[in-house]
Amino acid sequence: MIRRPPRSTPSNSSAASDVYKRQPESVDPDKYVIATYYMEGDVNDILKRAEAIAVEQTTGTWTLVGEETRGVREKHVARVIGIYGIPAYQIPPAPSIRQFVLQLAFPVDNLADRISGLLSAILGNLTYDYIKLLDVRLPKEYVKNFKGPKFGIEGVRQLLGIYNRPLLNTMIKPCTGINAKTVAKLIYESAVGGVDIIKDDELNTDPKYCPFEERLSLGMEALDKAMQETGEKKLYTINVTDDIDNILEKAEKAVQLGANALMVDMVPVGFSVVKALAEDPSINVPILVHPTSWGSMTISHNSGTTDYVLYKLARMMGADMAIGPAVPYGKLPAFKHHYYLCAQVMRAPFYHIKRTFPMPSAGVHPAAVPLIIKDLGTDIIVAGGGAVFGHPMGPKNGAKAMRQVIDAALKGLSLEEAAEQYK
Repeated sequence: MIRRPPRSTPSNSSAASDVYKRQPESVDPDKYVIATYYMEGDVNDILKRAEAIAVEQTTGTWTLVGEETRGVREKHVARVIGIYGIPAYQIPPAPSIRQFVLQLAFPVDNLADRISGLLSAILGNLTYDYIKLLDVRLPKEYVKNFKGPKFGIEGVRQLLGIYNRPLLNTMIKPCTGINAKTVAKLIYESAVGGVDIIKDDELNTDPKYCPFEERLSLGMEALDKAMQETGEKKLYTINVTDDIDNILEKAEKAVQLGANALMVDMVPVGFSVVKALAEDPSINVPILVHPTSWGSMTISHNSGTTDYVLYKLARMMGADMAIGPAVPYGKLPAFKHHYYLCAQVMRAPFYHIKRTFPMPSAGVHPAAVPLIIKDLGTDIIVAGGGAVFGHPMGPKNGAKAMRQVIDAALKGLSLEEAAEQYK
């Protein structure tokens, strides 16, 4: 464990017992954000450690300070409402160092109705302390300040006129190194082959060899041509990821120039920037969020946060579509329950917040598609980059193959039967 200055609980132990009510029913769920964590530690020290964390993430620090009065703590300190040992030993003998699930309740009044306040409270300095945020319950009182997606699953379906099947996305490959004319060519070939949504790669922002405005202009011309030929509506999510002094103006300009969808890398630009984009009335197109950099916050088993907390927040910020893991069938190592939970948190009821389209991605190929549909149903976007642009018969046929395997899965055909039917 990290060595640090000793954390202190109040010298007045009776005051401490009043403030640290270790019972979920002791807090009003409409006035507190309840965060659930995983942590490891000594059973003989766990109560003091949990109480010190509650203080340090709200009113105090490692030692008492003069203005941290009982009144301040009573109103603003986090409550320790649960400490659960895993396994749940109750009598000795038992190991002293063990695993715990910790629940803290944070007063909504501390958070200033902003995502920055929430992240500072529930993550903050905790990420230095080998503690992992597992989930967070957000009260209606807090969430009411967020509008969520403009379109959501139902709105994106309505834009495309597709109601009875998964949508198909591709991300342009190679990721970088190609000019705007090549991007437009790849947009046309994949769109005419049957892709519904063509996404800029997250790495392709605004390089000099493929400038944003030229890429958008040529890309939308290619998309329009494909739509005329196929009679199908399509979206091109142009990547507007940029620094804070450019991104809002860039997104507004993209819409003015004819963009019909946007994408953004949420962690590099910031959660509040996604919220600003989604709530801007002039940005009246769907927003796709990419999870680039999320691994730096989620990959450790004992620190940081889980992916599904980030997807919950992305949905609350206004993501209409969000790329998520297809880990059992793709190129990223993870567990199947994790992939389920990420999709679930984007589609489960969440107060007034519309549902976000999950987009299982990363190494998805035709053979994985029936499995993903079986697991997650049809309210998903199937995403294949290499599967489309690496197809031996070219991107148009790569797109066609992905559409055909979706159709086959919905008809209950095996891959072998589909191969007999579709060239």
